[in-house]
Amino acid sequence: MSKFEYRLAGSGGQGLILAGIILAEAAGVHEGAYVVQTQSYGPESRGGASRAEVIVSDQTIDYPKVTRPDVVLCLTAEACRRYAGDVASGGLVVVDEEVGKALPSLEESVKVIRLPFLRTAREELGREIVANIVALGAIVGLTDRVSPEAVEKALLGRVPKGTTELNQRAFAHGLQMARGGDCCESAPVT
Repeated sequence: MSKFEYRLAGSGGQGLILAGIILAEAAGVHEGAYVVQTQSYGPESRGGASRAEVIVSDQTIDYPKVTRPDVVLCLTAEACRRYAGDVASGGLVVVDEEVGKALPSLEESVKVIRLPFLRTAREELGREIVANIVALGAIVGLTDRVSPEAVEKALLGRVPKGTTELNQRAFAHGLQMARGGDCCESAPVT
């Protein structure tokens, strides 16, 4: 596996820190990998910039901060502007379709994928609050670094009581999006 870095970014209240915790727990607890998870959000925990970062490795992790993420997930335009620009060469930027053209200039080798996380959560699942779990399913399916089974185990232990079925459906929708095919465009995006 070697080291793999994830950055999940959006607005406070979108649940990306929870998604990062679930991803880290899945890799560390359920798959036995070395993991570091960090988080950052502005003083406004609801609505300000927010990000979670996860490093997964099969070896000891010497530095706990993500420096050149292999995958950047952005649910807002502000997150794209602030956090997508330092994706690793050959990396992946996954954005919600509603973000528009907010991406900074990216290397030619970076793949950009636009998916309907917010719309799916609203229209198909009836709760926009699970867009984070839809997005988590997509990045798990797109990267194939942490197994869906491990993520689902971690998910079941972390989501609020009474929301288990909704979150399982959201995760399944995200996995299906990742396996869907014609969703991709090459960077740079203008």
